[in-house]
Amino acid sequence: MTHTVHFRVWRGDAEGGGLADFDVEVGEGEVVLDAIHRLQATRAPDLAVRWNCKAGKCGSCSAEINGRPRLLCMTRMSVLDLTAPVTVTPLRAFPVLRDLVTDVSFNYAKAREVPAFVPPPGLAPGEYRMRQEDVNRSQEFRKCIECFLCQDVCHVVRDHEENKAAFSGPRFLMRVAELDMHPLDAAAETGLDRKTTAQEEHGLGYCNITKCCTEVCPEGIGITDNALIPMKERVADRRYDPLVWLGSKIRRRGA
Repeated sequence: MTHTVHFRVWRGDAEGGGLADFDVEVGEGEVVLDAIHRLQATRAPDLAVRWNCKAGKCGSCSAEINGRPRLLCMTRMSVLDLTAPVTVTPLRAFPVLRDLVTDVSFNYAKAREVPAFVPPPGLAPGEYRMRQEDVNRSQEFRKCIECFLCQDVCHVVRDHEENKAAFSGPRFLMRVAELDMHPLDAAAETGLDRKTTAQEEHGLGYCNITKCCTEVCPEGIGITDNALIPMKERVADRRYDPLVWLGSKIRRRGA
């Protein structure tokens, strides 16, 4: 059983563009990506859209549906109000390449700025031992499929182009937090203070914890509550808690 749905799809490139109107046949149980593929097959063969797995695991088909960042392959038509046009537009926070495809290289540049896990000295990889609760904490963050919906919805990135040089965004602040929480990360022993870098190099202070990143995460990761807020608390302790400050001075003097 099929029915006709009115779509408004953004067409254009870096030079400009606009919304184009299409009526598309949609079947029961289909997702928005199915409709976009049918649109390509029947009305707009040159429509550019990025996708790969169609299973919500590659993060490729990120776009905005009725203004909300979503995965095209995981948004069922049945959850949308089909009495009104369904608007599909590219991610707003990143430059448009063509139609629904954006240039997300900003995110890969930020990823390269995060120092990697530092192995503990004297232990081979097979000798690592961790408590299960520490494994679970890290595992939650590693569910990230790098769809960059959290980066797109974050108003610090989305609405303020001038912030991009100093702000890594929730996805990569989460990565810094994961490494800082890792009980085996030996970064501090090499002189790398992840709390300081989170604040001074990755722009943790720009985040005002609106939780919009958590709300759009297709993997259900508690980005705000489990990564960003705890990271802010540790940075605040380091800077403003007099006992923590005194302890750091004593340890430094003893070294």
